[in-house]
Parts: sequence; structure tokens; C-alpha cells
Amino acid sequence: MTAQTNPLEQYFRKNDRRLIHKWVHYFDVYHRHFERFRDQKPVVLEFGVSQGGSLQMWRDYFGRGARIHGVDINPKCKELEQRRTKIFIGDQADRDFLRSIADEIGPIDVVIEDGGHYFPQQINTFEEIFPRVTENGVFLIEDLHTSYWPKKYGGGLKQPGTFIEYAKDLTDQLNAWHSREPNFQVDEITRTVRSMHWYDSIIVFEKGNVTKPHAERTGSATVKDPNWRGRRARRRLLRRS
Repeated sequence: MTAQTNPLEQYFRKNDRRLIHKWVHYFDVYHRHFERFRDQKPVVLEFGVSQGGSLQMWRDYFGRGARIHGVDINPKCKELEQRRTKIFIGDQADRDFLRSIADEIGPIDVVIEDGGHYFPQQINTFEEIFPRVTENGVFLIEDLHTSYWPKKYGGGLKQPGTFIEYAKDLTDQLNAWHSREPNFQVDEITRTVRSMHWYDSIIVFEKGNVTKPHAERTGSATVKDPNWRGRRARRRLLRRS
């Protein structure tokens, strides 16, 4: 998608209002996952208000009737509130604060996590806010390159405790239906994460009502498989285990 066909990048390029600071490849990811919410009066929550420019962008993109909310630790950001745009002030690492804003907002359709970028903030926000996302909603977390930055953030390649490493475990949990490990079971993540999409510095979680997958067959077999009996025997052994 080009800047000429992506309404978010069009807005960004023409922006002469409040400051917006974004990695340019983000706009394609946003539009790919958010387009279906346009003009549907979604409830939107963005962590990281900064200068307020992206809140204005979301207002323009999602259309009239959208309820836009922002969260920032800087008390000055409260001055950027507008009609149908509410801003909460607090620290994302504070789970009580996260629960309080989720209680006030109610079910959320779209979450953009662009807040403090420290791992406790990111992980706490996901764990407290994702359960409040509507059944077909989206949780997008960005600027995950901080998971690789040792200075300031304490990240690094395969560094325990980063959001990237945390999300790798969530990928396993998404596939828990297929595990034969007794201590690895299907949980709420398995039942509610319909898909995870990995991009440079972004992970998008699409929510849904996920039931146990099953396979089916149609048509007729025409090629003899010499290993068929062996596979059938292995399946019997797996069922017994």
C-alpha cells in the first residue's frame, strides 16, 4: 500500500496540527488491521499521548461516533482533551490504574500500545487490558525494538523479561491445543487469541472465540501411501498417551 492509498499516511503527510512521530512502515500495519472498524463507532484506547497528534489522527480515521481515549504519565497531556476524546493520567506499570480506566471505558475495540516502552508497562498493559477487548477486537503493541536495546530499557537479544520473549511464550500458548505436555494446558489466551501477527517492532493480537481445531477429509484418495499404516499406528499410540 502506498501513501496515496493509505488514509493514515495521507493524513500524516498533510498533518499541520499537533505533532505525530511514527515509523513510516507502521501505517500499513495500522490500516491492514484497523480498516474494518472505520465508521463503525469503535471504542479506541491509545497508550502514549505525547503531543496529541495521533489522537487527532485516530479521530479522523475512525470517523464520527468513535470514542477515543488516551493514556499518558505526563499530567500536561490532560490539556489535550477534546470532545469525545478523554485522556487518563497514570503509570501503565500500575495494574490498579489500568483496571480503573478499563472499568470506566468498558469494552474496547481497538488498543494501540505506544506508551512508556518499558517491559513491565507493556506486559502489565497487555495482561490487564487484553481481556477487556471485545470478541473481535484488536490489540496492537508497537515500538518493540526496545526489547533489543540494552541501554535505558535493559533489553537484548533473547533477553528474559522483554516483551518480545514474553510474546514468544504467547505464541506457544496459542498452539496449546496440540501440546502433549501435561504441564502445558489450554488457557484463556488459547481460547481468545484468534491470531498473532509479527512485524518489525509490532505485534498485533486479533481476538476471537477460539474453539478446539479439528481436521476433516473430502474427496477420494488415488495415490497409495506406503506409510499410511505406520501413521495410523502412531496416531493410535498418541491417542493412548
